[in-house]
Amino acid sequence: MSLAIDLTGRTALVTGCKRGIGLAICRTLAEAGADIIGVSASLELSGSDAEQAVRAAGRDFTAHRCDFSNREATLQFAAQLERRGDIQILINNAGTIRRSPAADHPIEDWDQVHAVNTHAPFILTQAVGRPMLARGAGKIVFIASVLSFQGGITVPGYAASKGAVAQLVRAFANEWAARGVNVNGIAPGYIATDNTAALQSDPDRERALLARVPSDRWGEAVEVSEPVAFLCSDLSRFIHGSVVPVDGGWLAR
Repeated sequence: MSLAIDLTGRTALVTGCKRGIGLAICRTLAEAGADIIGVSASLELSGSDAEQAVRAAGRDFTAHRCDFSNREATLQFAAQLERRGDIQILINNAGTIRRSPAADHPIEDWDQVHAVNTHAPFILTQAVGRPMLARGAGKIVFIASVLSFQGGITVPGYAASKGAVAQLVRAFANEWAARGVNVNGIAPGYIATDNTAALQSDPDRERALLARVPSDRWGEAVEVSEPVAFLCSDLSRFIHGSVVPVDGGWLAR
């Protein structure tokens, strides 16, 4: 078997593709040969950064919008995907976060975070996964977090949702591994994206954070998307139910 990551001829659905890690995943999978279906709540239906990156790699791009905090919209989109039945790769990347102390965390924030981070990936994995099971082949990658393993501070809903994501990886893998579908996860640490811009611009907070990262730097989005591509490739054929930290050593510390 070649050691190259070759996704030629495969179609990948990437949620949360508009920017950051999702955009990097679109670019990397396209460079490996995959055609991309991209979805975000506010994605431009033509000319998005994701579309430009994918087409620059010579691959096809199809854009969709879906608000994953809306259960009915998520179910309708999932049904549309299941009717297609031709998606070989699913990347559950879309996510949201709300910050407030645990004692004051609004239940509305809790509900929204879980709708996007936990419920939507479960619904999409069922819908996209059923045709994979029928074919006996497929790759599913959940984007978890280092807070899948830690409690965090002032993000109780997010931490709980990402803990649930890690358990979904294991639960699906336990049932689907023997049927030819690889289900795994990636747990990013602190990655330099617009989501972490406030931390990057605060010298004191940045200094305290990087003091706990053995590699002593921020991660780059491509350093997440490349391991994702590995998990989508034939090289990962005997990897099931793993949540791989991509964190510069954060959890080791």
